[in-house]
Amino acid sequence: MTDRPLTLMAVHAHPDDEATGTGGILARYAAEGIRTVLVTCTDGSCGDGPGGVKPGDPGHDPAAVALMRRQELAASCAVLKVSDLETLDYADSGMMGWPSNDAPGSFWQTPVQDGAARLAELMRHYRPDVVVTYDENGFYGHPDHIQAHRITMAALEMTTLAPKVYWTTMPRSMMRRFGEVMREFHPDMPEPDPAEAAAMAEIGLPDDEITTWVDTTGFSGQKFDALAAHASQGDNIFFLKMGKERFGELMGMETFLRVQDTTGAAIPENDLFAGLR
Repeated sequence: MTDRPLTLMAVHAHPDDEATGTGGILARYAAEGIRTVLVTCTDGSCGDGPGGVKPGDPGHDPAAVALMRRQELAASCAVLKVSDLETLDYADSGMMGWPSNDAPGSFWQTPVQDGAARLAELMRHYRPDVVVTYDENGFYGHPDHIQAHRITMAALEMTTLAPKVYWTTMPRSMMRRFGEVMREFHPDMPEPDPAEAAAMAEIGLPDDEITTWVDTTGFSGQKFDALAAHASQGDNIFFLKMGKERFGELMGMETFLRVQDTTGAAIPENDLFAGLR
């Protein structure tokens, strides 16, 4: 054992992703004295501008959006008590199929080995005991999430480190519950077409395939406030519409798939650091 603190590194694509999928664990483990490192890969410049102006619309200034979102990211990290924030500042690639996917300098166009080399340097510096990122489909197919997964797994291969590695996921039972809540808040929401419904049904994992269930109920207020710090993206953050109490009821559990482990900790587990302390 060394005097080095246990360290969690979360690798995310955009400002606000840290709060949506991992706000609970970032807050919980910070409160337990664990060093929390957030790596945000893109500048978020394909997000909404002031007043909700959309990318490609008149008045949308990607540079101004990126600056605004960097400030919001810093505010979110302060709420979650993140120890260290690192930004790779690749250009946001936008949703799959957008012209911005092909823009020079976009994260999606960045060679995986280039992004991985930069991330590997951060891994060597922070020496994380646990690394969290997305699965190979970026959870729901966003190109920047997929790229974050790719550079994370490639960076791990470039180092001699052997952390526990997790991919964010969601139990299918919770996905169904979210669908019910969305229809509750939006009763006029049209039913998705069959192809879209089939794709949605494949998001997440069957409950019995999830390896790790972390109770972050006591930190759901921080998680909500961290999401709220990304105020410019409020139109896109459904969870803010349900209010803090309802949010806490639905978002108190964060779930993961463990894909690398050298501790032998039994699964299912309720702690990302099981076997390390």
